[in-house]
Amino acid sequence: MPRALISVSDKRGIVGFATGLVSRGWQIVSTGGTAAALREGGVPVTAVDAITGFPEILDGRVKTLHPAIHAGLLARRDQPAHMAALGANKIEPFDLVAVNLYPFHATIARPGVTFEDAIENIDIGGPSMLRSAAKNHESVLAVVDPTDYRAVLELLDAGPVPAEVRRDFAAKVFAHTSEYDAAIARFLTSEHNELPGRITLAMERQQLLRYGENPGQRAALYVTEEPRGMRDLAQRQGKELSFNNLLDLDAAMIAVSRWGATPACAVIKHTTPCGIAIGGSAAEAFERARSTDPMSAFGSVVAFNTVVDQATATAMADLFVEVVVAPAFQEEALATFARKKNLRVVELPAADGVGQLDYKRVRGGFLVQDMFVPDPSEAAWTVVSGRSPDEREWNDLRFAWLAVASVKSNAILLARDGRAIGIGAGQMSRVDASFLAVHKAREAGHSTSGAALASDAFFPFPDGVEQAAEAGITAIIQPGGSVRDADVVAAADSAGIAMVFTGSRQFRH
Repeated sequence: MPRALISVSDKRGIVGFATGLVSRGWQIVSTGGTAAALREGGVPVTAVDAITGFPEILDGRVKTLHPAIHAGLLARRDQPAHMAALGANKIEPFDLVAVNLYPFHATIARPGVTFEDAIENIDIGGPSMLRSAAKNHESVLAVVDPTDYRAVLELLDAGPVPAEVRRDFAAKVFAHTSEYDAAIARFLTSEHNELPGRITLAMERQQLLRYGENPGQRAALYVTEEPRGMRDLAQRQGKELSFNNLLDLDAAMIAVSRWGATPACAVIKHTTPCGIAIGGSAAEAFERARSTDPMSAFGSVVAFNTVVDQATATAMADLFVEVVVAPAFQEEALATFARKKNLRVVELPAADGVGQLDYKRVRGGFLVQDMFVPDPSEAAWTVVSGRSPDEREWNDLRFAWLAVASVKSNAILLARDGRAIGIGAGQMSRVDASFLAVHKAREAGHSTSGAALASDAFFPFPDGVEQAAEAGITAIIQPGGSVRDADVVAAADSAGIAMVFTGSRQFRH
């Protein structure tokens, strides 16, 4: 009778899987909580301590670390000496291991998690069993992913599991345990507030893509175990997502996450906003974001930080959009979107990136930094001009400073009443970015008189401020820090512009 060793933290589908094995003539060996769940589901189970002759001790820290378990996993069936050693020690081999690990990622993602809680959610026995099984994959099928249970039963029905399939399952195990260990290393390093000395990136291919940025480039989406990321993406309708779609929708969800519970919408082209706004509802935020630059909104990715309702879907009906992405959609909204068969509708949690690392690929390596999160505190902000902003200007400056953080550098954003009215993105000089922001605002029919301006980095010369003054801008927010700050502030004072220094820049390369 073939034997399966089952010990899972994530118990999704495990009763059905074990029932399927038993119906195919398998014996099930299991540990504490898993054994209890299987018995409750009507599955006959042999407890691990009945195999080892040794009880679980140290609050469950030691239960499977025993020769009766690991010899049964590691013995090579093609080695007579191995099989003789099993017989001499009355140890039976295992043919399948289904194990998934303590939820370390989910534990450390909880607000206020203690160091002790994190440490107790470091799995020791689970990775050991998986690695033993994966090493001996020619004899033991190692299953780490609950979504593979159905496929495993189908493989068993088809006859002997092919060697290449066994290798694939083993590779999946080592990738999983590698990433698990890397997450622990990152957590322990973070306790010292340092970047790790070594980074291991284990990623799972979530889907193949038709091509990359251009036809002829192979491409796929790979995901990490980090919560509230691309692993959580769910496409509700539409054509297959492209490489560029995925880049844009990720940038879009980062852009709208800045405003927390306030409904926000970003209209994204080439990973930078061509429209961004807040409103009293998702529909209002969309209308205001679209109005920033209606021409560029054609063929865009549109993102929301809140549930999309039918009113919002109806408001979008006359605009050609590649992707609409939000944390959730009402069923009525999905029915409205369904009239556009090619429209991609994607659910993806909004996330601010706090505590995550950001990776940028360079040849032969990665540049690694903390994920950029705008500082909501105004403690370091300083009014450096002769005139202070009035209340309306303060509100516009606050919005503009958050919004410009999502724009490609060099970045200038003009704002009024909780929406962008002109954006100058990715320019080689800041004065060009200022010119483009004013030009785009006027092209869309917006008056720039009385608007606020945000610059993601300091003005190296007064010319950008002088151009803003010509457009009627009355308030500017920027980091400061240029050797010509005095000249820049003087240009603002000469034009009667209120200027605020934040003390920190917001480059997005």
